Amino acid sequence: MEEKQSLWMKLEKTVGLQKLIALIALVVIFAFFAISSESFRSFDTVVSILDASYYIGFLAIGVTFVIITGGIDLSIGTVMMCSAIIGGVLHTKMGWPLWLSLLAILVIGGLFGLLNGIMVAKFGLPPFIATLGTMMISRGLSSIVSNVQSVTFPLRGTGEGWYKDLFRTQDNFPTGLIVLVIVAVLAAVVLNKTKIGRYIFAIGSNKEATRLSGVNVVKWEGMAYVIGGLSAGLAAVAYAATYSTILPGTGNGMELDAIAGVVVGGTSLAGGVGSVIGTIIGVFIMSVLKIGLPYIDLQPHYQLFITGFVVIVAVYFDIFIRKNKKK
Repeated sequence: MEEKQSLWMKLEKTVGLQKLIALIALVVIFAFFAISSESFRSFDTVVSILDASYYIGFLAIGVTFVIITGGIDLSIGTVMMCSAIIGGVLHTKMGWPLWLSLLAILVIGGLFGLLNGIMVAKFGLPPFIATLGTMMISRGLSSIVSNVQSVTFPLRGTGEGWYKDLFRTQDNFPTGLIVLVIVAVLAAVVLNKTKIGRYIFAIGSNKEATRLSGVNVVKWEGMAYVIGGLSAGLAAVAYAATYSTILPGTGNGMELDAIAGVVVGGTSLAGGVGSVIGTIIGVFIMSVLKIGLPYIDLQPHYQLFITGFVVIVAVYFDIFIRKNKKK
């Protein structure tokens, strides 16, 4: 009994209580669907879960940096779709090479992140209001640029369909998982081992004390939003590679899946606490729910209903842990 408690305490100390519970929840949810439906137990289902995780995962990784500062970014979903739309128009209507259009998507996402960073860090706008405005701007801009028409990226098998192999090969191998892991590792290194990460955590813990210690708070808080924008651009590339056709004026709601994944993974909405590993676990929980529910004859909109409860429980659990630490 004592050995079990010791093992649990070691895991809790190494991984973190909230991340550990999230990981256990992921295993339990996956096992539940696997037991409930024989059809769920297939390689195609795993590929579908991964396909649903790539773009949400990139969005969530970026917004993790923002939430750790104590902010929020509601624009990442529509920025993702807007970036993809503009990149698609540059390629299909203006004849840009595909590689340059994909690079433009990343740049556009970064520029939206820079705009958010300037409004929040430089001009002091509340993050909720600033990013809500950017969400509306990006959603409208995608419709203006595309003339309210869908944009289709090159399909697999065509001369320029090579980019699809970045996330899934022709024989259905999920190469996107490798990309997601690489990006997650790089983000974790930046967050935990670099000056950027240290200052982002410091801003989230106590912004005024960080400023008084001589840190350029405007610069580093703004950097968090730029990272969020670049991640939204990367998510746009992943979405285009996975689904090909992009509809203008869409993307709102995707930020909620990303933020839910971040919160479930143990990042505190109060700021100062968070991890990329926890975020990835949270994203996979969201994706397994999304793909798994139809296998037990529940429509995907039930995911919203369940996710709402999950987020409330995760936030309450974070508050509970913080209160206990103060005692």
